[in-house]
Formats: sequence, structure tokens, C-alpha cells
Amino acid sequence: MLPNKEGQRVPNVTFRIRHNNEWMDVTTDDLFAGKTVIVFSLPGAFTPTCSSTHLPGYNELAPVFKENGVDDIVCISVNDTFVMNEWAKAQEAENLALIPDGNGRFSEGMGMLVDKADLGFGKRSWRYSMLVKDGTIEKMFIEPEEPGDPFKVSDAETMLKYINPGAAKPKTISLFTKEGCPFCGRAKEMLKEHGLNYEEIIVGKNANMRSLRAVSGADTVPQVFVDGKLIGGSEKLAEYLGAR
Repeated sequence: MLPNKEGQRVPNVTFRIRHNNEWMDVTTDDLFAGKTVIVFSLPGAFTPTCSSTHLPGYNELAPVFKENGVDDIVCISVNDTFVMNEWAKAQEAENLALIPDGNGRFSEGMGMLVDKADLGFGKRSWRYSMLVKDGTIEKMFIEPEEPGDPFKVSDAETMLKYINPGAAKPKTISLFTKEGCPFCGRAKEMLKEHGLNYEEIIVGKNANMRSLRAVSGADTVPQVFVDGKLIGGSEKLAEYLGAR
């Protein structure tokens, strides 16, 4: 059975990372001392569940976690620093620290190092999350020991419900734009001024005009959606933001 280490201190490990083309040592004290930190650990960078749901969930909710007393969010995986750095870029994970547990020492110290030889992975971390305060583990969410790669309890929403069940989650904003469109630029500026994150869908690159018409009924950009509801162009967005 995988151990629940609530009430215990995190393993004392030094991680080797690559930053600005220089090697650096990062210790567990660097990561946890005097801080409230969320850790989520997963089998591997660029793998399906990790890339589609687990990491994006924490990246998206990072501002809400910060509002509720979390200093940092750390993703740990048994991968090397080059892989983790490239994954961070691909995921645009600017709100997270991706830490390479290349030798599996942290995962082993947590009792979470498991054999994934059947997948050709070798030793990897079991999927889990935890809340760590000043180096001491307050809460762990460990995925059930089932075949495959279960993902039921270590997600960002479960962690947020533990920290603050009444926390308001950020709105999901999608913005259809075209390159060189000044009105699109203004819409992006307004969203940034209000501290709102958004997904940009560039017509001609990520979508075509047929897709834009299908979802918005419009032939012009920008078109803004908030939580799936059509707001409209830049003027409608200004009205919406002014009424918030």
C-alpha cells in the first residue's frame, strides 16, 4: 500500500535543474521552507492525462490558490530537467514550477516510486497531490492503487475544495482574433487590464471563418466568450467589463 505521509516532513533532496543555460541546485528547503506549497506529482511529462488535465488544471487555478494563501505550486516528475523545461514551454505553465526528480529520489522518499516497466517507463512516480506547509505535509490526495493510471483525487479542483470549499473559480474566457487586427489587440489589452486570463483562438491559424460563424454567428473579430456565453466584439467586451 502506498503510504500517506500527512504530518511528516518532505524528503530532504537536492534537485538538479537547468536555468538560463546554467546548472543549478534546488533543495527541498528552497522549495518549502517558510512557505505554503501545493505539490502534484505525475508519471511523466508529455503523457496524455498529465498534459491534457492534471497540469493545466493547476496552472489555470493558480491565481485562485494564491488568493487563498498558497505561495507556490510545484509539479514533480521523474524526468530530466531538459524534458521538464520543454514541457513547461509547451504547456505555457507560467504559474507553476516544474521540478525534475530525475533520479527518483524525492518520489522514493515519499514512498511513491513505482515500477512502470510494462510501459517502458522504468521507475516513475505514482500520481498524487499534497499541501505542504513549511516543509510539513498537511494533506495528501493519493490516487487509488488500480490498474492503469487513475486520476480521481489529485486534481486541482479537489485540492481547492480542501483549501477553501467556497473559493470562486476564474471564468473561462475564449477570444477569437485575427493577426494584425487592432480591435483584437484592444480586447486583449482590456482583459489583461482586468487581470483576466484567456485562450486566444486565431482565425486562419487555430480555426477558420466557418468555425467562427458556427459558434458566434459573426464574420468579424474579435469575438469573446465567457463561460461559454457569447459576449461579442471589443465594444461589447468593454460594456461587459464595465458592468462587472
